[in-house]
Amino acid sequence: MASCAECDAAIALPDDAVAGEIVTCAECGSSFELVASGGSMALKPAQSVGEDWGQ
Repeated sequence: MASCAECDAAIALPDDAVAGEIVTCAECGSSFELVASGGSMALKPAQSVGEDWGQ
């Protein structure tokens, strides 16, 4: 389990979670990237990639 940095809701992490995977808070919809932290997983805000429309 981890806490959402936006709304403080609990986010259940999958048992087979790997670093780099994206998880989303069910309460507010914020996306987070899983990072390995001392044998456990931590959350950091996921980068949003916008459309560049070929520019």
